[in-house]
Formats: sequence, structure tokens, C-alpha cells
Amino acid sequence: MVNNFDIKVNDYMIEMQNVKKTYPNGVTALNGIDINIDAGEFVYLVGQSGAGKSTFTKLIFREEVASSGEIRVNGEDLIKMKWRQVPFLRRSIGVVYQDFKLLPKMTVFENVAFALEVVEESPKHIRKRVMDVLDQVGLKNKARFIPDELSGGEQQRVAIARAIANYPKLLIADEPTGNLDPDTSWGIMKLLEEINATGTTIIMATHSKEIVNTVRRRVIAIEGGLVVRDQQRGEYGYEA
Repeated sequence: MVNNFDIKVNDYMIEMQNVKKTYPNGVTALNGIDINIDAGEFVYLVGQSGAGKSTFTKLIFREEVASSGEIRVNGEDLIKMKWRQVPFLRRSIGVVYQDFKLLPKMTVFENVAFALEVVEESPKHIRKRVMDVLDQVGLKNKARFIPDELSGGEQQRVAIARAIANYPKLLIADEPTGNLDPDTSWGIMKLLEEINATGTTIIMATHSKEIVNTVRRRVIAIEGGLVVRDQQRGEYGYEA
């Protein structure tokens, strides 16, 4: 697969400067985040539940808006971005969830096609692209199945196919192996590595120490709304 986008030269894919997020109930989820992520990086986001990881990722695709600070994704200013511009931002970002979020009454083909239909791609392009990405994730022969007829690992592969159908610049994977057995998890990791190798930036939130410590990539650890560690090819836990 070849991405059909231009990464802005000398720009980071993600820039956060002194980003804070306080919810209406008074809970401060992030309290001064300063992070730069290069285009093409594979980054693990780790930390305990409630540390601020979900808020961090939601800010990137504008599901939440920062209370203060600066956020740019591929050069786009998310703080100043108007709501009518948000759908265009999201076209360049794929999101994969722990619980798959597939449409249960649609076939595998239809689930993936939906991501292209909402951006008004032509039927001819949709047919070809859907079969291409299903082939990439190893499910070309199950295009007519519905989600309940698939294993958990297969459902996650469909979710990944849907997330990459529109050639995203950035893929956010929120605990993509959290509901899967170890063997299936490694298959999903291999797939994510292959996607990253095409140039897509990946941010993966995970609690899996084994994966982080085996497939060594940059590790950003969040605790109490702060980045407490940012380590190239790091481990899940702190190194001695």
C-alpha cells in the first residue's frame, strides 16, 4: 500500500505544547503536556487507567478540545479549528478500538466500505479499495461474513481495515490487543508494524508489558495527567 498524502517537510505529525484538559466536573485529565511526534513514528502510550491516555488520544482527533495550550496535527491547529473543519481532519486519522465497534448487521465488506462512503468515494473506487485492504489484513475470503461469524482477532482485523481504508496519515490504536489471546495479539502487532512501514504514524495505547518490551518502539508514559517518561525504544516499566 502506498499512502496518497504529503507529509509536510520538517513538520511534526503531532505537536503539543503545555496542553491542559479539565472537564466540566472539575477533573483535570492532562496538566501540561509537551510532546512532539515525528511523521512515521510508532509510539506506545502507557500508564494506569485514569492516567490521561484516553484524553490524550481524543484530543488528537478532536473528540475533546483542550482547555489550554497548543495542539497541531500535521501542521493543522486543532485549538483554532472550527467544528466544520473537524470532519476533514478525521479523514486523515484512523482509529481502532479495543471493542472493535463494527456494525453488527453489516457484512465485513460493508463495514469497511462505510468509511469510504461517508467521504463520498466512487462505487468503483470503494469496491477496489475495500478488497485491497481486506487482502492486506488477510480477510479477503470473508468479505460476505457478518461480525458475529468471525473470531475476535478477525473482527479486530476488520476494524483495522476500516481504519486504514482512507489512507490515514495517522492511526490511533486504543488497546487493540486488549480483548485478544496472546497468539492473536502478536498477529495484530505484525499487521500494525506492516502498516507503520508504509509511512503511517501509529500511536498505540496499551497495558501489555510483553508487547512493549518485545516490539521495542518509543514509549510515552503518562501518570496523573503528566508525561513522566519519554524514551526511544523503551520498556513498559522504568529501566534501571
